[in-house]
Amino acid sequence: MASEFKSTHAAKRWILSLILLVLIVTAVLVLRGAGRWLIREDPLARADVIVVLSGSMPYRAEEAGQIFRMGYAPEVWVSRPEGPGAELAKLGVRYTGEDEYNRDVLIRQGVPETAVHIFPNEIIDTEQEVEEVSREMRRAGKHSVIFVTSIQHTRRVKALWRRLVGDSPAALVHGAPEDPFDRNHWWNNTRDSFSVVREVLGLVNVWAGLPVRPHSKPQK
Repeated sequence: MASEFKSTHAAKRWILSLILLVLIVTAVLVLRGAGRWLIREDPLARADVIVVLSGSMPYRAEEAGQIFRMGYAPEVWVSRPEGPGAELAKLGVRYTGEDEYNRDVLIRQGVPETAVHIFPNEIIDTEQEVEEVSREMRRAGKHSVIFVTSIQHTRRVKALWRRLVGDSPAALVHGAPEDPFDRNHWWNNTRDSFSVVREVLGLVNVWAGLPVRPHSKPQK
């Protein structure tokens, strides 16, 4: 009886060890593929406007300029991210924001200055960018947009648009290929690792209904 009990106990431990090994291998495979999974691009098609989302200068603006030259849209809109302009102005320091640099990049890429539009309001994160783009599109009577962002950011941009806007206006999401991100070995450096963690947490927030909201500037 004792030997039979030991044999049954050993079999259970072996099965549990096998299940644990399978779970570990699965988790490793999922993590290794996270960088590729975050990339969710749409085929390029004609649209009313191209939007350069903030971040990763100059790669996003460079790609937007190339798409413009290919004739996919007649205008390029540039997001204006939150910056320390007001605080620096009090110190007598002039601040040139990311939006101005992106405009300069676009112009050097051959986009006419009259075709570049910078959003008037500062934004804090992608959620606010999506909301501002959709408002401006409806105000201007635009029906389709091409978002240009980093490749690892494409899935979250698409998910946010569907959550906040839906299918109308229509949105295509395109990644800037020159923006450095190692989709196959993202764990090898802190930049890519932080990007993956940020994107995954951002997607969880979208799927949960956006319970975590953008921060607000402290009131003076």
